Amino acid sequence: MKLQNKNKRKLSPVQILAIGFAIVILIGAILLSLPIASKNGINTPFIDCIFTSTSAVCVTGLTTLNTAEHWTYFGKTVIICLIQIGGLGFMSFATLLALILGKRITLKERLVMQEAMNSFSLQGLVKLAKYILIFTFSVEGAGALLMSTKFVPEYGFLKGLYFSIFHSISAFCNAGFDLTGNSLVPYFNNSVIILTIAALVIIGGLGFSVWAEIYNYKGIKKLSLHAKLVISATIVLILVGWILMFLFEVNNPGTIKDFSIKDKLLSSFFASVTPRTAGFNSISTADMTPAGKGLTILLMFIGGSPGSTAGGIKTATAGLLLMTVISVIKGREDTEIFKRTLSKELVYRAFVITTIAFGVVVTGSMILSVTEPGASLEHIIYETTSAFATVGLTLGFTPKLSFIGKIVIALTMYIGRVGPLTLILALANKKKGSSIKYPEGKILVG
Repeated sequence: MKLQNKNKRKLSPVQILAIGFAIVILIGAILLSLPIASKNGINTPFIDCIFTSTSAVCVTGLTTLNTAEHWTYFGKTVIICLIQIGGLGFMSFATLLALILGKRITLKERLVMQEAMNSFSLQGLVKLAKYILIFTFSVEGAGALLMSTKFVPEYGFLKGLYFSIFHSISAFCNAGFDLTGNSLVPYFNNSVIILTIAALVIIGGLGFSVWAEIYNYKGIKKLSLHAKLVISATIVLILVGWILMFLFEVNNPGTIKDFSIKDKLLSSFFASVTPRTAGFNSISTADMTPAGKGLTILLMFIGGSPGSTAGGIKTATAGLLLMTVISVIKGREDTEIFKRTLSKELVYRAFVITTIAFGVVVTGSMILSVTEPGASLEHIIYETTSAFATVGLTLGFTPKLSFIGKIVIALTMYIGRVGPLTLILALANKKKGSSIKYPEGKILVG
């Protein structure tokens, strides 16, 4: 009996993942609440510390306090460390620490890593973790080096270098935190800053397993189905988003109407990339057209790719659902992508993830519509979608949130980062599948 109770108390990999993120958030909040973390030298209200820490660990970028003006370099460094841990996953850092100490990676730890990295199997996970860390620091270093050519002349060597490293990590991890106080609006016409940030966002949002395949590229036929779907979906979303954003905003005096053609193209491209899910903006999001805001919400909801630093329901999920619709319209029994048939289990999983995600956004929006009586529905849906998809874009609504509103958005960010399905599996008790099969029934649909 004692042995059975002991086994029951063992945490599953998804539970360890969910609890691990919560612990990192709490530690970050405690550090940010210290007087040394704020410029005024007094303790920051703990709800704002929790909110900021959650936003950093969940690589979102929504802030109730101005990052540039409120936090000291200690506070900013805590934030960027939380972003790095949250972007790569605490298990990657735990693996790095274990490797440094010469500790053996146990089967239990490998199972948690598999869940955290969205890997198909346990084989080669430690090697993948090493690759992720080396790849991440290399890309972030290159990004910081490029941006330092602009930030160092403007802010001086030390401050410019810090700005470069901070924004490079924030961009690669799809976080969206900035030190300018107004995102990248002051640099809307700076091609080096805008294109470097955009490249880091895209690279971080593709997924580490996809980049591993690209690195070992041996022809398009050798790429896995997952890589083909992710790359295709990413290219389509960026190009379609770019064209539509340009068309929606080209005559808008509040955004890009008065820009040169080069700056119009640059800004509309950036506005297509960052909702997936970085949170930087080079034009005023509040002044965008309703169509531009609607497109941004859609791009935020879809997000980046599985196993990446991005959030949202993921490109693979959206692509799978779209191809399922197309297959049904064509009268096909199975979902087909690139001449491959996908199992119904994958389709069900994609449907469940999307449904839960939609439910989280709707529920959060309904609660905020009660707790934030002065806010418009547009602002609320935009904010909630941004929080769930861990984007960080806002229409200026975040600093105005009430105490309960901050808790709701913080929980939404947490659910979005851990993953709605992962969180439900962590909270639910696993039950054995029933062997009973009921008679088939029919209902009218559509």
